[in-house]
Amino acid sequence: MSITRVLSAAVLAVGLAAGPAVADSSPSPSASEDSGAPTQAGTSFRTAAEIDQGQQATASGSTGDYLYWSFPADAGQRPDVKATVKLPDAHAGQTWQLDVYDGLRRRQACQYGAQTRTAAQGATSVELACVMRTVRAWSEPWADDPLPGTYYIRLTVVDLTSADLGQPVSAEVKVDSKDIGGSAAVDGSLAEPLVPGIAVKAESDADSSSSADGSSSDDASSTAKSAVLSSIEPDGGWSSGWWSDRWVWTGIGGVLAALAGIGGYALTRGAGRPSRVPPGA
Repeated sequence: MSITRVLSAAVLAVGLAAGPAVADSSPSPSASEDSGAPTQAGTSFRTAAEIDQGQQATASGSTGDYLYWSFPADAGQRPDVKATVKLPDAHAGQTWQLDVYDGLRRRQACQYGAQTRTAAQGATSVELACVMRTVRAWSEPWADDPLPGTYYIRLTVVDLTSADLGQPVSAEVKVDSKDIGGSAAVDGSLAEPLVPGIAVKAESDADSSSSADGSSSDDASSTAKSAVLSSIEPDGGWSSGWWSDRWVWTGIGGVLAALAGIGGYALTRGAGRPSRVPPGA
């Protein structure tokens, strides 16, 4: 009877532990497409238009322009970048390309998706996609793994006729991500995410907190504001997804080990001292 009660309590504990993991693994609601989404794109890394995950950004330009956007990606996320280019009514064949760079401006490989596609003559639009590798919380310095921080999207045409150069086009870009969970967890983390200017901001914040007069604090904050090149971050801050299903499996392993110990003891202890044997024997 006691073993039954222990088993029931263990199952209840596992269920309570798995509850937050299930809630955490569910996709977060996407932001509204019209809530502050940019309608222009940048022309370089420094002027990239900032978008949040779930927003659909739009931009107008000309064939031959480089269009840039930036978005945040945290550890455990697998970003999915999609772009649609609406072409002019009359044009020859064109080849468009979608590239993704990390905070160190290293071009990131895509697990799958059509990064480069050719639009046939007279096509009204061309769609591109790039599903990145899962962002890791830490990596070796020589590795090219995606790390938490700012990511840049570059959209441009790579092959067209000279007659089509400069024709007006419009583009739509959207970034979603899937939370991979504990299977992508690693032992380690970055001191700061790879966001341009974040080290200067952290140093300025430390100086402003230690300053005695208000003028020094204002100068430090203004310096930090001018130095930071990106102000976007994931909902809840960086490394907000500290909870993962790895905690659940660790707890389940501990419970199973305890049950195995209890079961082994119950099987090997025997029935106790026989009634025919006196206590002093």
